[in-house]
Amino acid sequence: MLVAEKTAAGDKMATESTIESFDALVIGAGAAGLMCAIEAGKRGRRVAVLEHAERAGKKILISGGGRCNFTNIYCQPENFISENPHFAKSALARYTPQDIVAMVERHGIAYHEKTLGQLFCDRSSNQITGMLEAECRAAGVKIFLSARISEVGHADGFVIAAGPAEFRAPALVIATGGLSIPKMGATSFGYDIARQFGLKICKTKPGLVPLLLNAKDRSNYGDLAGISAEVNATANGATFRESMLFTHRGLSGPAILQASSFWNSPEPIHIDLAPERNVFLPLCEDPARGAAQVRSTLHEVLPKRLATKWLELHQPVSWSNAALEELERELHNWTVLPAGTEGYDKAEVTTGGVNTDELSSKTMESKRLKGLFFVGEVVDVTGHLGGFNFQWAWASGAAAGRAL
Repeated sequence: MLVAEKTAAGDKMATESTIESFDALVIGAGAAGLMCAIEAGKRGRRVAVLEHAERAGKKILISGGGRCNFTNIYCQPENFISENPHFAKSALARYTPQDIVAMVERHGIAYHEKTLGQLFCDRSSNQITGMLEAECRAAGVKIFLSARISEVGHADGFVIAAGPAEFRAPALVIATGGLSIPKMGATSFGYDIARQFGLKICKTKPGLVPLLLNAKDRSNYGDLAGISAEVNATANGATFRESMLFTHRGLSGPAILQASSFWNSPEPIHIDLAPERNVFLPLCEDPARGAAQVRSTLHEVLPKRLATKWLELHQPVSWSNAALEELERELHNWTVLPAGTEGYDKAEVTTGGVNTDELSSKTMESKRLKGLFFVGEVVDVTGHLGGFNFQWAWASGAAAGRAL
């Protein structure tokens, strides 16, 4: 198979048995890989980006409902999960949300802030990929599309076989992403390369993913599909207050997606259905209270169908003060034992990845092999929902690009 090169003039084909030499090779034309290439190209490095898909930035295009939640203005190291919570600090401090916003504004891309500091394009994710491709052209970066890599070797520098073409460089950056959304081309390639060169991998699992209810809960709550409520969802000590959505198979919505990245089977998750509210306790003062009053009170707090179902499944034997207090406790601590997750097909990210102990936090370079770098989702740094994973891609990519 031939390898298509993306240039300012369009696509062209690399000739048969071509040997291409560069200062750096980047595998993966996603957010992290393109940012890395841009930063290195701006420093005069001759950079090639190899992408197995037919176009760059495919995952960018579907992000944020097609409008790309490209950063979060409140980004902090605390918004990331890693076995080493300090690792991301250096890169995040040196490429901030203000830096990517400046690039977006320089390209005249209109954007807006949604809740909790999330920045989205007004129009389309295509504008972000277009911006990155334009920056690559300006920096002299060559992007080779439909690059089917069959082998990565290292002797006197790195050698990559991609169809009839061979690429050589003293530096190699792995920006291949994780396992999430395989229909977009996600594979284990980045982890395989890490293992090939002796780097350790932290256990991977789907992150920011809907949870499946167990059979009993699915039977009880499955008919609430489409109903949402603002809740506190807690998993493994991490609590998120956002909306929760019932699905036919389980639970989704921002609160659940956030909690899912912290959840480990067979642990429970805990859901507060009425955060910071006393729902039933005020009724303790009313001697005439009964089922109708309790139901009416809960209808003011939760969607009617959810409130009715909740009381149906948590009906106390009496309306005593003790029973109301217990009902209040249950409302604030619904304990769910998920049957699992919707898996990588529906996961927005992959948690785990290349162990950060193997990498320099300043440059993303391997401590074992000079010239080998890992950036973005392939590394054991996973952001919360809301633009944080894009910011990690920009920051880690920039850190590597500036070190090439």
